[in-house]
Amino acid sequence: MSETALVTEVLHGHVACWTLNRPKQLNALNGALIAALGKMVEEVQQRDEVRCIVLTGSGEKAFVAGADIKEFANFNSAEGRELAERGQRTLFDAIALSAKPFVAAVGGFALGGGLELALSCHVRIASGNARMGLPEVTLGLIPGYGGTQRLSRIIGRGRAMEMILSARMIKAEEALTNGLVSKVVEREALLEEALKMAGKLAANSPKALQAAIHAVQASGSPEGYEVEIDQFGRCFANEDFKEGVAAFLEKRKPEFPGR
Repeated sequence: MSETALVTEVLHGHVACWTLNRPKQLNALNGALIAALGKMVEEVQQRDEVRCIVLTGSGEKAFVAGADIKEFANFNSAEGRELAERGQRTLFDAIALSAKPFVAAVGGFALGGGLELALSCHVRIASGNARMGLPEVTLGLIPGYGGTQRLSRIIGRGRAMEMILSARMIKAEEALTNGLVSKVVEREALLEEALKMAGKLAANSPKALQAAIHAVQASGSPEGYEVEIDQFGRCFANEDFKEGVAAFLEKRKPEFPGR
């Protein structure tokens, strides 16, 4: 992709690093960026050479500072509903339900849709200068890209309710304490740490990762345990399972075929 593309990609072995490229707008999400990223999420599912994706923002100030408010400032109720529905289907749910794990490298501001994008990812690592929040109520709105649901599942309903209703922005250390991010590192080490984490994930069985994501996404639902049982059973039919067991018995590192 060209340097002026909305999302640029660099490959690191089996890990693809995607960088949102609107630094002058603090990588704010607009329709074009959501569509471009959503298309990449769809296409990467068919790329065997990519087993994990790191998602980050360009520049030093922001992961994603929010949505591009100018695009929907004059929307009516029906248009607002369609905006949220299209965005969730095209991008946010697509990442959350991706067969390949996403690691969010959150540096600087992750606000509104930016935090919702990070919440859609399966693992989040933050830099010390990260600031996260869902300020939509200050605009007379609520989070519309899954924020009310995913934040509650990750940090608990009480903490999520307080953050959403107060529109309070939290620092990286608080995000670490409440489980919103897995690790906090220095800004200059953020991408390196995210790639290191992604490399660990990519070294595991792609089929098992897919099954685990599917099962964890069902947690909290009435059928969650049944989904886990079903996915566990399905793993036995995969070549990855045979290779994993053989490698364990032969005391060597597995080389998973991803089938």
